[in-house]
Amino acid sequence: MSTQHIESDKLTSLTGGKRAQQARDTKRKILQAAIKVFAEDGFSGGRIERISREASSNDRMIYYYFGSKEKLFLEVLESTYLAFYEAENALELNPLSPIEALKKIIAFTFHYYLSHPEFVAILNDENLHRAKHSKKSENIKNISGNIQGNLVPILKAGQSTGVFRNELTASNLYLTISALTYFYCSNQHTLTVFVGKDFQGAAYQDEWLQHITKVVLRSVVTDESHY
Repeated sequence: MSTQHIESDKLTSLTGGKRAQQARDTKRKILQAAIKVFAEDGFSGGRIERISREASSNDRMIYYYFGSKEKLFLEVLESTYLAFYEAENALELNPLSPIEALKKIIAFTFHYYLSHPEFVAILNDENLHRAKHSKKSENIKNISGNIQGNLVPILKAGQSTGVFRNELTASNLYLTISALTYFYCSNQHTLTVFVGKDFQGAAYQDEWLQHITKVVLRSVVTDESHY
């Protein structure tokens, strides 16, 4: 092959690689913009035109990459669930110290919801639609199973040593933690009025985390002297 052909192939490869990267960047910007818009306006109120503006893109590109508003919202749901799972999966959990590992998961879950209000808002909106979009996603089902699965080795380790109750299941433990963390974050504005506490203040957030940690542990351990 001549030098000219080699240089031409290199140029084609570089150009193709650059275009592929540009496409990934555009899709990523659209997805980030969609998360913001759907978190603020919900699925019904979220407008493609606004997402385009937020992404510095155009409507045509959104339909090119995602097909429809509904498919875009579904990808938003999947990406937010996946981000939660990846963050939780990055925790250094030692099953040999099940109580400490469980405390880490409780604290992580609470702080993740607090620091990602867009995740809470999108989940709230999807619940209003009775999980209409989530039901269509095998990815979400798999991610959810993996999130619950992170509790399994901790639970088994605690049960094998007699520290955790044998009748406890990973799904019930997951629901307990989710209820005590998600409800606080999804209702913090109205609860601030009803309860008369500053739910957005660090002091009460720390107090609540300590409280729910004790609540979860009391429902899990066989003897409070373990912690």
